[in-house]
Amino acid sequence: MALNSKILLIILDGQPWRVARRYMGNLEGWVQSGDARVWKMRSVLPSISGPCYASMHTGVTPQVHMVLNNTTLHRVQQPDLFSEITAAGGKTGAVTHSFWSTFFNRAPFDLVRDIEYDEPSGPINHGRFHTMDGASHDNQMTPSDTDLFATLTMLTERFNIDYGVLHTCTLDSMGHRFGHDCTEMDKACAKMDTMLSSLLPRWLDNGYEVIVTADHGQSDRGHHGGHGDDQQDVALYWFGGGDGPSKDTVLDQLQLAPTVLARMGVPVPASMHASSFLS
Repeated sequence: MALNSKILLIILDGQPWRVARRYMGNLEGWVQSGDARVWKMRSVLPSISGPCYASMHTGVTPQVHMVLNNTTLHRVQQPDLFSEITAAGGKTGAVTHSFWSTFFNRAPFDLVRDIEYDEPSGPINHGRFHTMDGASHDNQMTPSDTDLFATLTMLTERFNIDYGVLHTCTLDSMGHRFGHDCTEMDKACAKMDTMLSSLLPRWLDNGYEVIVTADHGQSDRGHHGGHGDDQQDVALYWFGGGDGPSKDTVLDQLQLAPTVLARMGVPVPASMHASSFLS
C-alpha cells in the first residue's frame, strides 16, 4: 500500500518542557513564524528512558509492555511503529541507542551483529546504533549529534525510508552531570538547537513531516523517573500538516504511536487505545 506521508521522529533524551521552550530558539522560531506547532506532552511512569522509548512506539504503558527500567531489557511483544509500518509496505530506519534494536528487532543486542544492519524484512530495515558503554559522570560517551543527524539524513536519501527515528542522549547526560539550571545546560541546548537547524530544512525539503520531542523531562538536580511536571513534561514540535488540538492541550505520550500511524495511513492496531492528536 502507498503511505500517506513520511515522518521523522527526533527524540532529544531528557529535555524538559521548560528548558525546550526557553532555549531552543530555532525550533521556537518556526513556531513563531507559523510553520510549526508545539504542545506539551506528558510521559508515562516511570519516567525513565527505556520504558518511555517502548511506550512511545507501542502506545501502551510500561505495565503492559513490561519494560520497567533500563537494566532488564527484552524484545517487546506488542505491535509497534516499526512492525506496523513495515507490514504496510513502508521502510523504516533508526539512528539510536542500542536499546531500540533490543526492544523492536531482537534481543539480546549483539555488539558486532547489531551495531549496523540493513534488513529488508525489518521490523527495523536500516539500523545504526551506539551503546554509550562505559558512560559515567566524568565521561558521557555520547556520539556527536551532528554525526547522528547526518546519519539519519543519509538513511533518508540513500534508502528513501518512510519512517525514521533519531535518538540522542546528550542533553540527558548533561542534565545528570550538571543539572538544568546552569550555564553548561544553557550552552548544550543552544548547540543542539544549532545542529538541528542545519538539517531540519533539508528533511522538510525532502518531503518529510518531522516531530521533535523528548522521552521525559528532568528535575533541576538532574533526576527523572518519578511523578511531577519537571520529570514528565516535554515539548512536542510538529512540522507538518493536519488539524491538531488547541495549543494549551496536554498530550499523552501514549498518543504518539497511533498519531504517527494515522498520519501515515497505516492501520492502528487494537492494542493502541489512545487517540491520534492529528487528523
